[in-house]
Amino acid sequence: MDYRETLFFVAKCLTLNSEKLNLEIVRNEIASENIDWDAVVKLSTNHFVFSALYCNLKKSNLIHFLPKDLIGFMQDVTKLNRDRNLEILEQVRELNELLLQNNITPVFLKGVGYLLQDTYSDIAERMIADIDFIVSKKDYAKAILVIKNSGYSKVHQNKIHSPSFKHYPRLQKKGCIAAVEIHKELLIEKFSDEFNYDIIHHNILNINGFKVLSYADQLTLSILGNQINDDGFYFKNLTLKSAYDVYLMSKKTNAKNALQKFDKLKYPLNSFLASCYQAFNNINSLTYESSKNIDKYLKYFNLYLVDHKKRKKDFKRIEMKLSLIRKKDLMMKMIFDKEYRIWFLQNLKNK
Repeated sequence: MDYRETLFFVAKCLTLNSEKLNLEIVRNEIASENIDWDAVVKLSTNHFVFSALYCNLKKSNLIHFLPKDLIGFMQDVTKLNRDRNLEILEQVRELNELLLQNNITPVFLKGVGYLLQDTYSDIAERMIADIDFIVSKKDYAKAILVIKNSGYSKVHQNKIHSPSFKHYPRLQKKGCIAAVEIHKELLIEKFSDEFNYDIIHHNILNINGFKVLSYADQLTLSILGNQINDDGFYFKNLTLKSAYDVYLMSKKTNAKNALQKFDKLKYPLNSFLASCYQAFNNINSLTYESSKNIDKYLKYFNLYLVDHKKRKKDFKRIEMKLSLIRKKDLMMKMIFDKEYRIWFLQNLKNK
């Protein structure tokens, strides 16, 4: 199996319990004994869907076809992730209660938001690094103070953090399993005018006393986290963790309609949706708005999956271009923004 075949195989496995055609295809592929399980483990681990892969195979009664030692390994990893997520949920309950007591309403984002609303058949499916939540700009400074006063401190104490447009530096607390990111923005500055707290807070959902984004906004953020915040749009890559979240949200809201309200974000949003549509084997809920730009995007998306030399060459060029753009932006901020000038001088003194 080459990389593209492995990626699309794992993607189809993540849909086994909802898509009958994919179930039949995967069952036949596994029965053929042509699956490179080492490649599947490596890719699913790199894409943070290893536990989700196990849960879907188990629920669809295909797990017994796997090598016994792999089954045992998957069981162990999944149990560890389930236990971790249970601890994270307890930490989230404490944070939510603390902030509400101080008249601050946190809106939980990404993986934690998905766990709170029972998006997955098993909470062990989702791998979570941090607890992310957003608050209004008027409550942002107060939220940081409240969290710090409850025993949280910066993960990197000695690092001089640059002024952050999106969120405060990660905070941790002794005895708590996950770090916390307090957001005032959802996206980098260039695109924040189209997707921010003022836009999303009108449609937030109340799930058993916890606030989360609407289904449409959750789907949007799952795409933009990959495409914009992590530069996926420029590299034309697909992260299955984000893609799986988008697939699950597409069962709760019309994905194509959810993206109609955007302007400059519409192209990166539809590009990712188009990549998901291909990877998950043309699922109706992932139907996207086609265009010449999208066709061009898909051409390179598929090319990079099979032509590793071109991918490596182009990625170096893209990385250099993005680096130059960011250095230029940073220089402009240091000229016009006092906060950035202070940060730069502090770094010079520190070195």
